[in-house]
Amino acid sequence: MSDNPGGTERARRTWTTSVGDPAAVLAEARKALFVMVGILAVLWIIQIINWADGYRLTQEYGIRPRDLGSLPDILTAPFLHFSWTHIEGNSGPLFIFGFLAAYRGVRKFAGVSVLVILTSGLAAWFTGSAGSVGAGASGVVFGYLGYILIRGLFDRHAIDLLVGAVMALCFAYQFSVLLPQAGIGWQAHIGGLVGGILAGWVFRDRRIIGAGTGGPSGALRPGRARPPHGAASPGGS
Repeated sequence: MSDNPGGTERARRTWTTSVGDPAAVLAEARKALFVMVGILAVLWIIQIINWADGYRLTQEYGIRPRDLGSLPDILTAPFLHFSWTHIEGNSGPLFIFGFLAAYRGVRKFAGVSVLVILTSGLAAWFTGSAGSVGAGASGVVFGYLGYILIRGLFDRHAIDLLVGAVMALCFAYQFSVLLPQAGIGWQAHIGGLVGGILAGWVFRDRRIIGAGTGGPSGALRPGRARPPHGAASPGGS
């Protein structure tokens, strides 16, 4: 076995049920709550403006499949809806899944959000029905759901795995809209779900467990002890 003086060895992560520092977790959960309330407020303000304008925003900035000019609209379509019923149906799951995706870290949540917006939007753009317009936050909702379902497995965190399983059971009916149906952007749903699973791997916990030969930081390695400051070394003058 070779020595690795002063370094660390990458150790395999083991399963844990620890929630970490309670104060830090509570602080991140509070941030996640504020973020999701803010996101929903923005969605509903846009909905009011969109409704007052006869949903022109949805028609102009929704996704038109395989139209190069509409490619940037994959970034705007999740914020637009076709009706009050549409946004009402998305708001509850978006808030719940978004909060659960964000409470472990708002910065990581931002990365997850970008990834699922891109994957759901690109899926709709590449495979949507010709002549249709796609919009709505449901692709992002499925992205967050996919992330929640798989995060605990990649992070080897039993509590997150349990949370994902409970959400899957409570919202099992949501999986029915992954199947091809007229009038539903199921392509975006599948793209979002795949993006959420991918995000679970991309943003997995990569912390390294220190296993250096020097022991805790600042500890002396086995060997000749250093004499106290000012003390004479054996054999010295």
